[in-house]
Parts: sequence; C-alpha cells; structure tokens
Amino acid sequence: MKVLSALCVSFLVLLGVQPALAAPVRVDIYGAGQQKINLAQASPLSAPGVRADAAGAELQGLITENLHILPFVQLVDSAAVLGGAVLPGADMPNIDLKRFQLAGAAVLITANWPGGDAPGRPVEMRVFDTNSGQRLFAAQYPDTRKELLPEVADRFCANLLEVLIGNGDFFRSTLAFVKKGGRHKADVWVMKPTGRGLRQITNMPGETLSPTWSLDGRFIVFSHIDDRSHALGVWDRNSGQVQRIRFPGNTVIGPAFTPENKVAVALSQGKNPNIYQLNHAFQVERPLEVNNSINVSPSFDAGGTKMAFTSSRLGGPQIFMKDLSSGSVTRVSREGGYNTEPNLSRDGVLIVYTRLTEMGQRIFVQDLRTGMERQLTFGPGSDEQPSFAADSYFIAFTSSRGGARQIYLTTRHGGEPTHLRTGGGDVSFPRWGLIK
Repeated sequence: MKVLSALCVSFLVLLGVQPALAAPVRVDIYGAGQQKINLAQASPLSAPGVRADAAGAELQGLITENLHILPFVQLVDSAAVLGGAVLPGADMPNIDLKRFQLAGAAVLITANWPGGDAPGRPVEMRVFDTNSGQRLFAAQYPDTRKELLPEVADRFCANLLEVLIGNGDFFRSTLAFVKKGGRHKADVWVMKPTGRGLRQITNMPGETLSPTWSLDGRFIVFSHIDDRSHALGVWDRNSGQVQRIRFPGNTVIGPAFTPENKVAVALSQGKNPNIYQLNHAFQVERPLEVNNSINVSPSFDAGGTKMAFTSSRLGGPQIFMKDLSSGSVTRVSREGGYNTEPNLSRDGVLIVYTRLTEMGQRIFVQDLRTGMERQLTFGPGSDEQPSFAADSYFIAFTSSRGGARQIYLTTRHGGEPTHLRTGGGDVSFPRWGLIK
C-alpha cells in the first residue's frame, strides 16, 4: 500500500445526507489481487470502553460479510490483537494503533454509537491508517433501523472502497444473471454482489441468455429462446413486466446497451448475424457492424468512442475493436484461435475476454493502451463470460471450477477468485448494473 498526499476525500452519506469528514490522504492499492491488505475492525462502542452488542454487533457482522467478498482484503482476527479490540474511544487520541499494527493490520475501522446502539440510533464510522495514524475518512449514518442495516453496511463499504481503489460502485451495484430451472428452463435473477436481495425477475417458458442492464437501471434486456423462436426479452423495473420482441431472421444474440442507453444486438438479417442498433422502442435503427462474416457480442466504453465485438472474418472467432467515429476496425486478440465474449471497461482502458486454451476456457485481459495481455484465471474447470463492473476494477465471470457453473469475482489484476452466493443451481452470464 502506498499513501498519496494532496488528495482530499469527502463523502455525503446517502442515508440522511449527512456530510462526512474530509480526509487528508487517500490509500491507493497497487497489485491488488496479488497482495492482501490487512484490515482490522475494533469492537463497536456504545460508550467509552463498552462494546456495542445490539445493532452495533449486527452492523459489524454485515460489514465483515461484505469485506470477505473483496479478493484483496484480509481481515485480522480480533483474537490476534494484544490487549483486545475494545478501545477507550473510537477516535484519536483514544486509539492504540500500535496493538493493531503489531497484529499486522494496515487499516483500522472503528464504530461509535454515541447514544447507544439501539436500532435506529446514529453510528459514527472511522477508518485509520495504522502506520501514519492519519484518519482516512469518517462519516455518520443517522438511520440504523434493523431493516436498513444491510444498506448501511453497503454504504460504508462503498465509502471504504472510495478510499482504497477510488470508486465505491461495487457496493452500489446489482448483478443480473441467468439461473437454470430445468432442462429447457432458465430465467433472469438479480442480487447484490454480497448475495443479498436475491430474487427471480422472469418466469417464462424457454431459456434466457445474456442479460444486460440499461445505464439508467430501468431495463434488463436479454436473448430468449423457446420452442418456436428467438426473441429479445425486455424487463421493465418500473412495472415488473416482461415483453418479448421478435425480429426477421429469428436470431437475437448478446444484447448490450450503448452509452446513449440504446440497445445494440446481433440480428440475422441475411446469412450471418451482424450487429445493429435499436431505438428506444426496440426497433432496428441502424447497422453498427455488417459484412459477410459473423459479428456478435458488442460492448462499449462509457464515452461511446469504441465498440468491441467478436467476428469470424479471419476464420475462427477473434476480438475486434471499432472506432465509432472513423468506422475503422482493428484486431484486438492476437493469440489463440478461439477468442470470444469481449467486455470493455467503462473507462475504455481494458478489455476482458474468453480464450479457449489447452486447459479449457480462461479469462484474459488486455491493456488497450499498450497491447499487453495477461491471463486472469487458471481454473480448474472452465472460465467464461467475463463482465467489468461500473468501476472498471472488479470482474465477474462464470466458472465450473467447483462442479456446478457459478459466478466468481476477481479484479483487473487477477488473483484468487471469490465465489459469489447465488442460492445454488447452475448460473451464468453475470452482468453489472447501477440502479439510480
């Protein structure tokens, strides 16, 4: 971990819109995914030296669950802290940082419930660099009713990630994915990456594939196959209703939203599927990439300058990039004979994709500035369908490494993946959304 000065982080806590305290430093993680950041939690306090065992203990447990998901965080066991984790206070000078530093912690979290930790009372959260003693940030969360505690935990962890990696959207995100419900039955489900909020949003005969969120969080579109046809499925969060839209050619593959919040999708208007843009009424508006080869799986950067896609124009499937201003197309994947499922980071810096190797399918990432490529996953099983989160840092993917197909989490730096809880059963096609 290295400390970068001259950066000031301030937060508005969304629960009650309370201003957080400004921090004089920001922690920047380098090589995250390869190295663990040791992080400790002091016992939550309801008074000086008094452990908060009601809402305080429950909130700390939820934060612990959240932090266990992060591949680069290693939680320090409170039993390893000489003198214990109960402190005389939650802020300096009442914190003995040395005991946590000796336990190996680089970062310390404290929680103080100044009016006691009955549900609904405000809680003050602080984060410290144990080496320098500097406070990285502090915030008050005013509404801690029991039903809101998971949201408080997510808000705090989003604030923490703002400090650690510069973006907290991971804990503000909702994943859409496909879960099998039978031999020819698969529906779209959604959940927080913490595993909370798991629910099924479609229940249709046939199989759904490739769900993707609209940028405003209102729609999820997906490919749908039943006994009679292929179609574009559209789920509206406002109404909870699903419509099914058919197109000539009876082929609908891999829809994605453009930065203008329109849908790009591969449709078969002739011999092979090619990529078209739909208007806001989900009708064909214009071609995006059309030729005599197969062109599928569009993906866009946030600025709308680039479109990555898979094409068979050189024989086997490879990854290509189209400059949407000039129309020029360049090849991205240079190694391997079978590269598919490209997904661009929103910042347009990285592209992640699936390659068929001698050891099965694996996830690779390429830096588009340098052309340098790196393998992110190494099995066992097969890894596929990678998807960048909105922060351009975390990557979800499907893997059979545990037997059943499940969703795993890694980062742009790789490292040992984390299994995300989806309630059992075969799942696939993870895609991130931010609900505004």
